[in-house]
Amino acid sequence: MTLRTFGGLAALTCAATYLVGFALILTLLAPLGFGTSQIDTAAVVAFIAEQPGVLIAWNTTIYVVNALALVLLVVTLYRRIAAAMPDAAAFTGAIGLIWSTLVLGAGMIANVAVEQTHALADNPEAAAELWQTLHAVELGLGGGNEIAGGAWILAVSIAGLRSGTLGRVIAMIGTVSGAAGLATILPPLGDSAGAVFGLGAILWFIAVGVALLRPSPRP
Repeated sequence: MTLRTFGGLAALTCAATYLVGFALILTLLAPLGFGTSQIDTAAVVAFIAEQPGVLIAWNTTIYVVNALALVLLVVTLYRRIAAAMPDAAAFTGAIGLIWSTLVLGAGMIANVAVEQTHALADNPEAAAELWQTLHAVELGLGGGNEIAGGAWILAVSIAGLRSGTLGRVIAMIGTVSGAAGLATILPPLGDSAGAVFGLGAILWFIAVGVALLRPSPRP
């Protein structure tokens, strides 16, 4: 298998992790307020006391698995763009690796928050205070804003289009999704812009994955 094939599979893996994240937010985790700015901390602590494995699995999927797949995709697109635009490739590659690092860090913090909160199950008030503090760190790294992700998807979409690596439709999806990610820095737009970024990113990852897995035309 070539790097291009691995990159295509990585892109589809990223899309799958987003789909899993949205599915749980809309179902099992909906009563807790995940995905909104109105999280019920007491309910989260009670949920962790009974089912810590669910949040550990969720965090591992949407953060850790996503970050590792993202690294492979970043390297793949860097190599392809570099053939025509080495400077743009270096820029997008740097942003992509920064995003991957932030996502991985957010996942590790999120899992530690679950583990430590579960250990304090007999003291709900202390558990709630601890989880809320660590959750704020998680959000700061990337769970609550999409600045790095928006910047990478936007930059790599433009560079990919100009270098002939990515098509026009992929670039359009990436531009909308990337701009929405950058807009999450504005508090009034946080939740809505984050939703647009997430849904757009799913479409973008799928489109990039299909493009990379499609056989290249013979010269």
